Amino acid sequence: MRKLIAAALITLISFSTLAAQDKKLPIEAFAGLKDFSQIKLSPNGENLSFVRNHKGTLVLMVKNLKTGDTKAILNADNRTVFFDWYSWANDNVILLGARFIKYQFGGAKYTSTLLYSYNLTNKDGIKLAFRAVPSRDERQPQFADRIVSFLPGQEDKILVQGDFTVPNNPAVYELDLNTLRKSKVQRQRNNVTDWFADRQGNVRIAKKMDETQFTYELLNAETGDWDTLFDYEVFSEQSISILGFDKNPNLLYISALHNGRDALFRLNLTTKERELIYSNDKYDFDGSIFYSSKTGEVAGFTDSHIEDGVNYWDADLDKLHRSLRVSLPKDDYDIDILSTTKDQQKYILYVSSAKSSGSYLLGDRTKNQVSAIADAYPQIDETVYGGKERISYKARDGLTIEGYLTLPVGYKKGDKLPTIIFPHGGPMARDYANFDYWTALLAYHGYAVLQPNFRGSSGYGYEFLMQSIQGFGLAMQDDLQDGANWLIEQGIAQPEKICIGGASYGGYAALMAVVKHPETFKCAASFAGVSDLEHLVFKARYFTNKEIVRKQFGTDDDMLEANSPVTYAKQINRPILLVHGSDDSVVPVYHSREMEDELDDENKDVTYIELDDGDHYLSHQAHRVKTLQAFLDFFDKHLKN
Repeated sequence: MRKLIAAALITLISFSTLAAQDKKLPIEAFAGLKDFSQIKLSPNGENLSFVRNHKGTLVLMVKNLKTGDTKAILNADNRTVFFDWYSWANDNVILLGARFIKYQFGGAKYTSTLLYSYNLTNKDGIKLAFRAVPSRDERQPQFADRIVSFLPGQEDKILVQGDFTVPNNPAVYELDLNTLRKSKVQRQRNNVTDWFADRQGNVRIAKKMDETQFTYELLNAETGDWDTLFDYEVFSEQSISILGFDKNPNLLYISALHNGRDALFRLNLTTKERELIYSNDKYDFDGSIFYSSKTGEVAGFTDSHIEDGVNYWDADLDKLHRSLRVSLPKDDYDIDILSTTKDQQKYILYVSSAKSSGSYLLGDRTKNQVSAIADAYPQIDETVYGGKERISYKARDGLTIEGYLTLPVGYKKGDKLPTIIFPHGGPMARDYANFDYWTALLAYHGYAVLQPNFRGSSGYGYEFLMQSIQGFGLAMQDDLQDGANWLIEQGIAQPEKICIGGASYGGYAALMAVVKHPETFKCAASFAGVSDLEHLVFKARYFTNKEIVRKQFGTDDDMLEANSPVTYAKQINRPILLVHGSDDSVVPVYHSREMEDELDDENKDVTYIELDDGDHYLSHQAHRVKTLQAFLDFFDKHLKN
């Protein structure tokens, strides 16, 4: 097996290297959507499914591994319709969740999803699987692709939730995958937004949201009552996340705080006792549990801070993973088993390293064989991308800030580079060491790129995370300047050639950086950035999470105005780039339009690009290429010319 895997990897690496070295890579090599993604096996192993990028259009395809026949099932331009996910429901049926942008009265945009079904054994094509029946006075749910259970022992039936009768209060329906008829198995209940079923397919837990209060209720099988299991205020230390049931229906896996950091617990639903499964003294648990397709048992858990990022409890999968680990030609490859057949004899691997964007392989244990399928980004390898280095520095108040530094391939110590500080979105999120197209492109073009996990980021404990609550523009903003100063002290950044860019919250932080610290940052580029906090809180009144937004940002209009970039258009004296999608349903395009208007009224150096039908995630390939090209041209103009 070792020789087979090594040969497969060498084939992939060699192809990428030749392509990369042939000539200067075009921006599409980085900014294009992945060539292949979401590669999966049917439960019986006869078919291989994948999403193929064909000139910017994503095509869901199925290949018969015996005959080699390949068929296209559905196209998505990621502009009017978006692929979110798909899954094999059984050997013949594929379910697919698609996302759309819709409009409501007053001009607000929101996301809506639909569930589609495709059966390989008939010629009916793809069908809308979960839909309203007008004769029953049903409305089409906003979110219609939320599967509650793939019912065990009933391969032709699933449970799906949908609010067909009462808005925002979904019921649970059994959906027949042959007839696509649905029947209600759990009625809707007031304030319930989500339902959870055990591994036997029984609806057991209801999640309720009442403004900023969350409650999980457990069905009492003896009385039929719904008893409170968890009850907590949003952003409180009592917050929990349900990860899934054990095969034993009385055991539940959750993520909850332990010594100030998220940890993995197993909860006994009878005694309510929690068993600590995994915790880290420094970092939050950031993974999930997963199941064996063979036994249905919990097979282990993932976490980015453990060796290989995974801990296998399933002996069969652990044996497979260990054999793959010793067979790989290098020690620094990460191995992810993405998909297996029901008997776990065939599998899909995603193999990546600190200096690669990742490759897909197909394994067959019965033949002791592994074969290459495709690269995610075929032109990017270690000759053009040097990976990220985890670093840390002290903020001005002594707090340790971690981050990731990406340098051009061939960088020599002592070289001083034009530098980009690139804060992540969220802000209650974080950056990792894995490949991302933003930093890979900028480093390829000669920039040092720092991604700080500033205070308010997730992953570093409850107190660290909570500093993002009503913290916009304050200390979490100063952490970015401290990162730039650290790079200067390390002799990496040229002091007079530092800019800042980012997306979503990162775009907001970029704009505020040239407000608060123009002496450090020579320009700022924002994609889909917030510019007006007061407007953001005001517009939240249209949505069910309005009270959560008010709690996160506050309601003091003076403070909101004081920490909004648009307030300071008159005093900004650095060049600004604004890019925004017209159909952004997360941060409305209003924010960049208003920012551009205010800057333009003050005759400031501002460039504004609006992406027609663009969303918040640069899902459409042409939009991604245009945006990254604009960022690169902007930074080149102000840092290299």
